[in-house]
Amino acid sequence: MSMSHQQWAVRHRLRVVLAALCLGALVACAPGDYSIGSRSFSFGAPQTPPPQAIPNMQAQAGPIPNTIAPGAIAVGQSFGQGPVRVALLLPLSGDPALSGVGSSLANASRLAVSYIESNSNIADNITVILKDTGTSPGGAAQAASEAVAEGASIILGPLKADQVTAAGGVARSAGIPLIGFSNNASAAGPGVYLLSVLPENEVRRSLTLVQAQGRTKFAAVFPNTDYGRVQERAFGEIAAALGISPAAIYHFGNETEARGIVTQLGPQISAGQVDALFLPDRGTAPSFATMLEQTGVARPALTIIGSADWEGDPAILATPFLGGAVYPAVDPAGYNAIVADYQRQFGGNPHPLATIAYTATILANVSALSMSNPKYDRETLTAPSGFNGRDGVFRFNPNGRADYALVVKQVAPGGAQLVDGPRM
Repeated sequence: MSMSHQQWAVRHRLRVVLAALCLGALVACAPGDYSIGSRSFSFGAPQTPPPQAIPNMQAQAGPIPNTIAPGAIAVGQSFGQGPVRVALLLPLSGDPALSGVGSSLANASRLAVSYIESNSNIADNITVILKDTGTSPGGAAQAASEAVAEGASIILGPLKADQVTAAGGVARSAGIPLIGFSNNASAAGPGVYLLSVLPENEVRRSLTLVQAQGRTKFAAVFPNTDYGRVQERAFGEIAAALGISPAAIYHFGNETEARGIVTQLGPQISAGQVDALFLPDRGTAPSFATMLEQTGVARPALTIIGSADWEGDPAILATPFLGGAVYPAVDPAGYNAIVADYQRQFGGNPHPLATIAYTATILANVSALSMSNPKYDRETLTAPSGFNGRDGVFRFNPNGRADYALVVKQVAPGGAQLVDGPRM
């Protein structure tokens, strides 16, 4: 099925609107932009005990010293009763779409504190102070400055990359760590950690698997957008690390350019010059696949690789030529496990990013981090063994970026199927 230029443009605009309003794709854009990663939207799975951020290290024996400075009055909502003050910076005002995400993440943090308080095997080490960043870098810097003045030992959040950078500067000057929720790697740095799945993490997971399956001749297609540029940087970085020299890299901005790419790719694939194709853009992948099919490309000769943004997309699943395509994803079990409790306490469903705020809160409460001297020691935070959070096993690197154990799924009739379990 072909698309007219007008249909192509309408679909592209719709994708942009959905990304802005619903935050449906975990892909970082230009500094200050945000988007959300691979999360499952299937609900109703049985409840399972929340995983501990560090197994066997949550319990705290003996009395806990009070570490909040006397007279340090905190401004903002608080939850938890522990002695270590934790600041949670989120957008709670301004843009309704963004503040809605912020409110859901705040609720997820409350849910994590409730779990800590109800579990007799876990010490109540923290009190979380919630602060509104608004939507600007200045708002984030001001909230971080307040948190430092009030004696916070660690800062969780904010959400947007430009706000993480602003708040991170304040935290770094004060000598306390910040765990941000952006997935724009440019916001990371020593002492400023990103608790999110980065595009580089996604690309490494999928390319490593496909390379191990014997594919060696890679090509990639990227839209001329901020999203496309982020994905291209990640692809280039990981391809170089894996010793992959791409056979071709293409860019497009409209249907005419896309058709021109397919005209070149079709013969290359048929001639065996390309055997793996990276198509990260969810909105246009079905159209590319359909056009490739029309060129007569034999599907077994090609492995198509998607991004975590593909997860749950009905158009991807409904495109016959994408059958057998693979893409990385976050294991949805952690999200599914908090849905019922979230609905009971707050009504509605948690935002897909809620698992990140939940994990960050549990992590901040870990005795080996919160009760250490110094608190939240960098060597412990960046331990190679990592932690087990709501989205699975992860670890912080000294450069502030996180590695996640992602699964790989394959597009199949009736829905995507798991083809490889969680791996870094």
